[in-house]
Amino acid sequence: MRQPLPRPEASAASRVCPWWLGWLLASPLRRLRQDPHAILGPHVAEGMTVLEPGPGMGFFTLELARLVGPRGRVVAVDIQPRMLEGLRRRARKAGLHERIDARLATREGMGVEDLAGRADFVLAFAVVHEFPDAGRFFAEAAAAMRPGARLLLAEPTHHVSREEFEATLALAARAGLRLERRIEIRGSLSAVIVRG
Repeated sequence: MRQPLPRPEASAASRVCPWWLGWLLASPLRRLRQDPHAILGPHVAEGMTVLEPGPGMGFFTLELARLVGPRGRVVAVDIQPRMLEGLRRRARKAGLHERIDARLATREGMGVEDLAGRADFVLAFAVVHEFPDAGRFFAEAAAAMRPGARLLLAEPTHHVSREEFEATLALAARAGLRLERRIEIRGSLSAVIVRG
């Protein structure tokens, strides 16, 4: 059953996934439904700089770190310190912590100004609907991306309707990100968008 999106007057905090769900979202059982390597492999190569907003406890982050290799970098930005603590712990255990820059975001922004024009890829997986201002998110992401860089947008079908997803793509277009193609990811409405 679809959960309704919060009303516009609802606080941004009410949309954010609770930190304790991070353990469930990072579960190895999730791989049966959404395999990180299969999803990310076509988009990420060794040496890339990747931005991942809303990494939770690192379900996709660890695979991103493997794919970018020792010369690459993953900047994972979350608004919840406990999510980042779990991510750092899992990254150390996997021996990938040196490739991951885990940062605490604020309500004002992601804090990735130092990436300006340098990100090769952005993964926005089940996170844009949590932002209080999706237009601002896309503007920040576009500013971090180099020309020709891609953003993989995936929103969960149990939170976001097709109409809402189309509105999200329109916000991305306003930020200078054009739709390249739609892709199939189980349980998600998904597309690859590119910075022109």
